Amino acid sequence: MQGLLKQHERARRRGVNPIVYWLIRGVLQPFFHLYFRLSRIGREHIPDDGPVIFASNHRSFLDPFLIGTLVRRPIYYVAKRELFSNRLQAWLLKSLGAFPVDRGHSDSEMIATAKAILARGDCVVIFPEGTRVRPGPLGHAKRGVGRLALETAAPVVPLAVIGSEDVRRGWRIRPRKIRIRVGRPLTFPRVQSATPQLAQAVTDRIWPCVMLQWEWLGGLAPLRRVAVVGASEWGRSVAEALRRAGVEIEAGVAGACEVSECDLLCLAVPAAELPPALAAELPALPQRAGVLVVSEGLVPPEGLLPGAYLAGRAELAGHPVACLAGPSQPADLLVSGTTVLLASSDRGLARQLSHALRAAGVDSQRSADLAGVELGAASTALGGPASGRHAA
Repeated sequence: MQGLLKQHERARRRGVNPIVYWLIRGVLQPFFHLYFRLSRIGREHIPDDGPVIFASNHRSFLDPFLIGTLVRRPIYYVAKRELFSNRLQAWLLKSLGAFPVDRGHSDSEMIATAKAILARGDCVVIFPEGTRVRPGPLGHAKRGVGRLALETAAPVVPLAVIGSEDVRRGWRIRPRKIRIRVGRPLTFPRVQSATPQLAQAVTDRIWPCVMLQWEWLGGLAPLRRVAVVGASEWGRSVAEALRRAGVEIEAGVAGACEVSECDLLCLAVPAAELPPALAAELPALPQRAGVLVVSEGLVPPEGLLPGAYLAGRAELAGHPVACLAGPSQPADLLVSGTTVLLASSDRGLARQLSHALRAAGVDSQRSADLAGVELGAASTALGGPASGRHAA
């Protein structure tokens, strides 16, 4: 603990080691531009001087260094306390502007250090998600960034980094296109001590601006609106679970649902009706919108399982497909703590759905084996060998 306090004291009083900081940055910045084809959009929104809070998503260990290329002055950022256990590594991190945070706790020392850095007119990078989140949509923001903005009155610059999550594969650093987009700064009135409710309210104002940059760059959006086609028990249960998660639901029969603004199409019709239902909704389905199938039975005339049928349709190219295997009774999906198996070959859609289900109190395990999950669900539902009955 004493060692961590020394790291905080160093960041508050002395800041970065200018020789180490600018030497390493002088090497990394051209490397980022050449190897990652780094693109920086919206740099004109960043104040030239004075304190700045950068609020960003977090996908890679490279993010602080990538964000550092946005300004011609040192930036400071938080790093998990475990990284400071090694003396040499701790020295390098603090020389580059890092200071420790005790994740999962209300870390008053971290807040005090960030406030001291901002008070002298420097820049601090905050990752409101609290940890790296990959892949899929952005995670939930914690209220620390709102508290810091209120208690310092420093402008908050929302930004998003995309592409850095694909860079690292084991120890290999792969050449991937990385882009950063910066939004206009947000300002808030200073308060002496922000209440948790007020800090959360300000965070809820900041985070959508980060999400806006993320989605502009092509990042996966969270589920906001889902069209549920069909009136099966599974369809109603899925719709209610997603509604509990705050997702707007558009429900109706095939051809009567408004799907043009939906993030996800949930097909809850009998398997025999799946082809005409898909044909009715597909023309209006937005690009990249996912398709979740909770149909039962086999799709004629080939006798395919619903998920396999959808995954093999050429007209669904660009639309990821998912299916669910869950409890034996649809109503059990609405019981808090229920676990379902979510299958999709698209990691982004799987995370998107998992995120929404978790918000509804449903735990999920993910698999890329669409056919295997459907066969297993059918076998479980009938208490014997797989017969083609699909249990959501």
